[in-house]
Order: sequence, then C-alpha cells, then structure tokens
Amino acid sequence: MATQKLYAGAKLRETRLRLKLTQKAFAERLGVSLPYLNQMENNNRPVSSAVILALVQEFEFDVNELAMGEGERLASDLREALADPLFTDKVPPADLRLLTTNAPALARAFLSLHEAYRQANERLASLDEALGQEGVRPGASPWDEVRDFFHYCDNYIDAVDRAAERFAAESDGDVDAAIAKACEQMGITLHVSQDVPGVRHYDAAGSKLWLSALASEETRRFQALHQIAMLKYSDLIDATLDLARFQSGTARSIAQIGLANYFAGAALLPYGRFLTAARAHRYDLERLAREFGASLEQVAHRLSTMQRPGAKGLPFFFVRVDQAGTITKRHSATHLQFARYGGACPLWNVHRAFETPGRFLRQLAETPDGVRYLCLAREISVPVAGAAFRAPVRRFAIALGCEISHAPEIVYSDGLDLKDTSGFEPIGISCRICERRDCHQRALPPLESALTVSPDRRGILPYEVAG
Repeated sequence: MATQKLYAGAKLRETRLRLKLTQKAFAERLGVSLPYLNQMENNNRPVSSAVILALVQEFEFDVNELAMGEGERLASDLREALADPLFTDKVPPADLRLLTTNAPALARAFLSLHEAYRQANERLASLDEALGQEGVRPGASPWDEVRDFFHYCDNYIDAVDRAAERFAAESDGDVDAAIAKACEQMGITLHVSQDVPGVRHYDAAGSKLWLSALASEETRRFQALHQIAMLKYSDLIDATLDLARFQSGTARSIAQIGLANYFAGAALLPYGRFLTAARAHRYDLERLAREFGASLEQVAHRLSTMQRPGAKGLPFFFVRVDQAGTITKRHSATHLQFARYGGACPLWNVHRAFETPGRFLRQLAETPDGVRYLCLAREISVPVAGAAFRAPVRRFAIALGCEISHAPEIVYSDGLDLKDTSGFEPIGISCRICERRDCHQRALPPLESALTVSPDRRGILPYEVAG
C-alpha cells in the first residue's frame, strides 16, 4: 500500500520563524540543502522521514503538529461555507486540503468574506441597520472574530499559560494562597458578601474586590484569578491582543475578557501538575475537580487546551450546549470539527444529557468520515444567584471526547466494547453538510446533494438524497 505523502510547508515555516532561524541556518540544522528546504516550505516537495527525525532530534518537535492543526480546521470550515447555495459547483475535499496547505491565508480570507456576505444577508433580511456601523467592516462579528482567534490558536495561548503556571508555582500550587498573596502585593482587599451584584465587582477607587457569597467556591476562586489577570498581567494580555489585530475595539474587549478567563483556568489548573494528575487518574473529571478545587466544566475545558508543544496531553474535543441545542463554547484538538452555524447533530449524546441530570452519559460514535470517538456528556445546573426558592438556574450540557484510539487511557471507556463496530452510533456535524442519506433525525436536506421528490412514495423523509 502506498504511503501518503506529507506536505506541511506552512508548519515548517512557522516552526523556523518561531525559532528565529534563517532558511540557511534551518536547512543546516535539518541536514538538507537550502533549495530543498525552500521547496518543502512551499509544498513543492513532501516532508521526508529524515527531516521529521531531524526536527525531533534537533528541536524536540512534536510530530503530531505536522499531522493536525489549522489546516484541518480550515478545511472543515471551508467545506461548510461552500455548502452555501451561493456556490453551485462542488469542491473536492482534495482541493480544499491543497488550498489550506499551500495558502492558509487565502483560505482565512475566503472565510472572512463569506462570513461578511452571510451576515449582510441576515441583516438585510431582518432590516437591520447595523450594516453602517462606523469603523467596522460589514459582517465582522466581534464575537465570531474572537471565537475564531482562540479556535485557530488551538485554544492554547503559550505566554499566558506559562505565566499562570508560574503564578501558581509561587505558592507551591496553593491557589488560595496565591490569590491572597497577589491581592496583598497589589494593595487589594478581598471581600465575600451576599450583597454583591453579580458574582464579581471590583472597586478600583477603593481597591476592593467583592465576590458573591452566593456563588460556588470554585466560581469565586476563578473570578478572583480573572481579576488578578486583568490587573497584574494587563501588559501580557495587551501584548497578546496587539498580535491578534482585531478589527474593532469591541472584539478586543471581548478577547481581553477571554484571555483573563484563560489565565484563571490555567492558574487554577497549572499545566504540568494538571497533566500529570490527569494521566494518573485516567482523566476522571470528578476526581480532578476535587483535587484542584475546580468545577467539572473548568476541568473539561482545560483538558481541551493541553496543546503545549512538546508536552501535549490527549487530544480532546470540548463543547458546551444550551437547552436549545446552540453551541456556546467549542474547541477540538481532534479530527472532529463543529459547525460554525446552527446547532450540533441531534444524534449526539450531549442533547440527551438534559434528560439525566447529574449523570455522565457515554457514547461510542462514528462521523461520516469514518472516524470513531468516545463521547462523554453531562448536564450542568448553575444557580444564577445562589440556591434559593424561585432563583433562576442556568442549565447547559458539556461534552468531552477523544478518538477511539485514545479511549483505553480514559476511565470512562471501562466496560465498553471498543472493537464492536456495530456499537458505534452514526453522528454528523451539521445537517446542511452531512452526507448520510438514511438519517432519521435529519432536519434539513444536505446542500451539496441533489434531491429526488416523488409524489408516489414516502420514506423516513419527504425526499431522497442522491448518492
């Protein structure tokens, strides 16, 4: 059987620039000629096994970075965008992979253009006058822009992550002690009260940080770390935001909050210590939550961010879904990529989690591309203003999963027959791009396929999807 050639010019070039090496110096370290390196960086030649070995030996390179990353996410996003009825010709997957490998900047530009077109259409349809917003290009949703920033960073921000890890290490991993020490250094007094509006309030004039006594302990801890990030690490956050080059001040402000949240999660669950514990406990979410004083959502989200070069954890996907099926958080370090628009596949167990609150649901699932996953889902209920009669409660479900090859390393796979192919449920990404012809839960016809409608017969659907 022929071996698939590996073209990874963008990743090679990115690695060289990160190391601040010239092409000549990089070629010498890899043991290849300058023209040969130039051809590999421009995807005119595949990356050879000798070059991969040199990358590992010379730079301790994680070879998994060559196999996965931005290209796969870009290809998935392009495929969904191209399912728009605007495009009449079907683009082969091989062409999409070629584009994302050779010209990732062009692929991102296309996605931005399509997003602008899509949002402009939506605004016109609803007679929204926001198209004329001053200083912002039409279609540039600040929320989506920030979401894509984290998405294409692998949801891992190295400088912020390492700063948070050092912050926790200063107090030997005692996060509460680290919070108290930081507040003392900044001259901030910390107060916990039932009268706090919301869960956190910082009085800059009085140098007082108020946290709600009605919030859970892990929430108060997280919010304190968030405020410390905004005050003590503002220069680091601003430098990261400068590199991102957001289109608007709104997007920058949203990203600032996101980076402070990232710091809080990384300080609460420091990379090295958390990864060691996760492996030792076989990724038992409840056990990890107790050990680190964190919530289940915080632990699950953190597991999906363990993408530090040279020290990666298991590749997980993580999502949070509300009761309407809308994805409110998403990240995937696996082949599974989530729909940018609309809800998740109704056959996925994350939707059934609302029926069994307080319990973990396990599912063996297979996507249309033949990749199989172990999926874990659980409903989460969070009182908005503390536990009280008639107090509003936020309900959502979280899902965490990995490809089946990693499942034996996870405690939740115990007792499941991972080799029984009949036990894997077929799931998709989104109905509008799903290729399955016989799905009994299909809400919309696939945009890339022709339909046959017959007045004389009716199957599961009122139409048949062409093969």
